[in-house]
Amino acid sequence: MLTNEEVIKLLQPIEDPFLHKTLEETGGVEEIKIKEEKNHVSVKIAVAKTNTAEQMQLQQEIVNVLKGAGAATVGLRFTQLPDEVIQKYEQTAKKAEEAKLLGGQTDTTFISVASGKGGVGKSTVTVNLAIALSRLGKKVGIIDADIYGFSVPDMMGVEERPVVRGEKIIPVERFGVKVISMGFFVEDNSPIIWRGPMLGKMLTSFFKEVEWGELDYLLLDLPPGTGDVALDVHAMLPTSKEIIVTTPHPTAAFVAARAGQMALKTDHDILGVVENMAFFESKLTGEKEFVFGRGGGAKLADQLQTEVLGQLPLQQPFEEEEVFAPSVYQEDHPTGKVFRNIAAKVIDKTS
Repeated sequence: MLTNEEVIKLLQPIEDPFLHKTLEETGGVEEIKIKEEKNHVSVKIAVAKTNTAEQMQLQQEIVNVLKGAGAATVGLRFTQLPDEVIQKYEQTAKKAEEAKLLGGQTDTTFISVASGKGGVGKSTVTVNLAIALSRLGKKVGIIDADIYGFSVPDMMGVEERPVVRGEKIIPVERFGVKVISMGFFVEDNSPIIWRGPMLGKMLTSFFKEVEWGELDYLLLDLPPGTGDVALDVHAMLPTSKEIIVTTPHPTAAFVAARAGQMALKTDHDILGVVENMAFFESKLTGEKEFVFGRGGGAKLADQLQTEVLGQLPLQQPFEEEEVFAPSVYQEDHPTGKVFRNIAAKVIDKTS
């Protein structure tokens, strides 16, 4: 016949399926009743979420444990843990879920680079921010999650393709940054004609089937807008940080606000706004011309209650004879220095 103490010892090591903490840590074993004449054990368990498939699996695990220890029958009731307990462990649980995507790494910071519309330089920001972080000594990777409009490999001048080692894809590395993109798996720049679920599977593969190694930062170049891939990323990476890219034009900033609001609604921290094409500076006179207007980035940052991380001018990278990388700004380039400052702010905000 089981005693209360024995039941507690059996149940306490079992984990809450959502918080990934033991029932001992969460105080999840709330009540135990034993009917000796029938050898029946009745237990009340508190979990983070009730009425789920995970609860059903937990129920089966508890029944098996108690019956294996000698109980003839088991009765179970589930209730929800207090909010303060859930909040205490929720962030750790989210990080644990994300860590599974990268083979158990828990120290990687995910940064999603988003925009409301195409053509504002989101991929340029992703590439150069990643390289700037690498120049500051960080281990960095990029997932080109803009699956329909992939451009990261071309921007970085990547000409080789990933190789498969065992069951893992080895990402291509350039400028100290590891890269994976749909562009590596498409012949002759063919169009991608896929539905949402297929895109989600490809995104999962980019996490789980790629040998990333140790990473401090993994940047995701999201498709513009708030479609299937953006929704998948928000669900898969609950602790991801976000950077919103816009131009100074009021319409671009207005549309970008949607991407920002989506981040806020899914509890993603917005690190800030990057205003691209902020101005054109004449080499002859030094005068700045605000080709696309002024104030869009600041207005967007104010609306999203964040800051402008940097304003990028309209400039080409320096030409280098033996280096093909059309969109990569050199470290001593004026725009390269702006990206270095943005990277330093990102490190400060995420450290």
